[in-house]
Amino acid sequence: MKLSPAFRFVLTGVIFGALTAGQFAPGEWSLVQDGLSGVSAMELAIVSETTALILDKVEHNPLQTNGHVAWAAELDLVTRNVRPLNPTSNTWCGTGSFLSNGTMVSVGGNPVVIVGGNGLAAVRLFDPCEDGNCDLFENQNVRRAASLRWYTSSARLEDGSILLFGGSWDNSLANFPNITNPTYEFYPPKKIHGQNGTPIFVPFLMETLNANHFPILIQLPDGNFFVAANTKAIIFDWKTNREVRRLPDVPNGVRISNPIPAGATLLPLTPENNYTPEVLICGGSVFDDSLAHFNNFSSQEPTSNQCIRMVLNDEGIAKGWEVEHMPDPRIMSELILLPDGRVTIVNGPQTGASGRSDHPAFTPSLYDPLAAPGKRFTQEGLPTSDIARMYHSTATLTPNASILLAGSNPNTDVGTHDSAFPTEYRLEWLSPPYMQHIRPTFTGLPGTFDYNSQVTLGVDIPEGGEKVSAAIMDFGFATHGVHMNQRLVGLVSQLSNDKTKLTITGPPSPNIYSPGPAFVFVLVDGVPSFGSKTLIGTGAQPPLDEGALNNVLSQQPLYWDKWTAAHPNASDAERNMFSSVPAHSPTGY
Repeated sequence: MKLSPAFRFVLTGVIFGALTAGQFAPGEWSLVQDGLSGVSAMELAIVSETTALILDKVEHNPLQTNGHVAWAAELDLVTRNVRPLNPTSNTWCGTGSFLSNGTMVSVGGNPVVIVGGNGLAAVRLFDPCEDGNCDLFENQNVRRAASLRWYTSSARLEDGSILLFGGSWDNSLANFPNITNPTYEFYPPKKIHGQNGTPIFVPFLMETLNANHFPILIQLPDGNFFVAANTKAIIFDWKTNREVRRLPDVPNGVRISNPIPAGATLLPLTPENNYTPEVLICGGSVFDDSLAHFNNFSSQEPTSNQCIRMVLNDEGIAKGWEVEHMPDPRIMSELILLPDGRVTIVNGPQTGASGRSDHPAFTPSLYDPLAAPGKRFTQEGLPTSDIARMYHSTATLTPNASILLAGSNPNTDVGTHDSAFPTEYRLEWLSPPYMQHIRPTFTGLPGTFDYNSQVTLGVDIPEGGEKVSAAIMDFGFATHGVHMNQRLVGLVSQLSNDKTKLTITGPPSPNIYSPGPAFVFVLVDGVPSFGSKTLIGTGAQPPLDEGALNNVLSQQPLYWDKWTAAHPNASDAERNMFSSVPAHSPTGY
């Protein structure tokens, strides 16, 4: 399979979107502790210009709702206040992505704990609002996944729907053969590859057991996906259901997916680099992922400081992985793209594996992908925290371009002290030096921004500003060190002669940036504006195949029979929640 050639542009008098190496705002970093999350932030997503969605497992959080514990909250990014939300099933270790119309979709979870329902097949919808009246909505009688999914990954497709990939059907630290769900499916469901909305088998997921929970899933500009799990990687063509086995293994035997995950991101796609995809993966472990070792591993197991990057075109794949090293080793590292194109690495322990780890990494690292090899990493000037961000911690960029650090909960429940590290509710805000500068501002961004269309913004550029550019960002859905859909795409832009108007052009195609929410930044000499939200594309809903949806709902989720057999002591209500429909009849796997 030959990869599609990169897009190329020849434009006169046009400003492109990326910065050159070293062109960043000077100054001091800062770290401020401010606010409490109410529920521990296991899953985190920015849903509007002023709010974030936080999801936890069902546990004895201090935040209450409707007479019981809350396990979801909306955080006001300005006031730092939290508002309890009301999912009806357990969101523990689920995934999340946005649809093309801006609806956030939470999928999967865990069985009943304390209160609420079984969330293994749940599909929850959240339409962001600014008035404090929105909430999660779920009803498994009218929408749910076609199989049970715990630790599954997700990604938005070029048609605005969501790909659900991998995971397991029961909870365990690792994805053992007796509980694995080696399939993918779509939401909304699709009739494709002989399956009418039902799951499709993935050989790669069987080959990468046992450490392949939350596989790395990144959409490429040709519409295919980069998929990595354990020590292996492939190119996956979901349209033809083909696994392209031409990528080299992860160097030095480092495992990069849960429960000893590395952090990963797609580096910025820009007109200057012809939207050529390059992935960066940092951390992981050479941890033995055999069952015998999982039964007796130590919190002192070493982790890796290895970082690898590869250009995903023919030439880059032939060259293979470029190996670098972070200042310190870690797993569950969070790779956060900044609007200026750099990557901040935060959170994670330096030893152990997921729920049993030690030696927190308190100091962030900064990575400049455009710098020369050997000069890309630094910790100089980055502040050190005193809050351990271990298993079940999260982080995300926010619309004002600071980084929110949240969560950490290696305990079964609040106060059980299964770990030396407490359930964490304190929020921290990591601010790059550009936050100290006069920020550019702009007006005129519409609610939707279509492909290849042009929008003229009114801009206020700080005096003396020279280099002006624009970019769109998907901040992603963060959980377990994985950032579903995180992306930065530079835009073609043209500044007027009087420097009061900036005409920006929408991304070239839905494969460069899938239709859905984006935050637009205007940058002047490396200083970003506030990120204003729009919908890339038309804002339309993704295609709905009612026949495929009805077929999913006409039978029990795949693996439900196995789950009920494995849990004879579950309540009758939980065991019978799908009793009105017949058992799933798998075909093709």
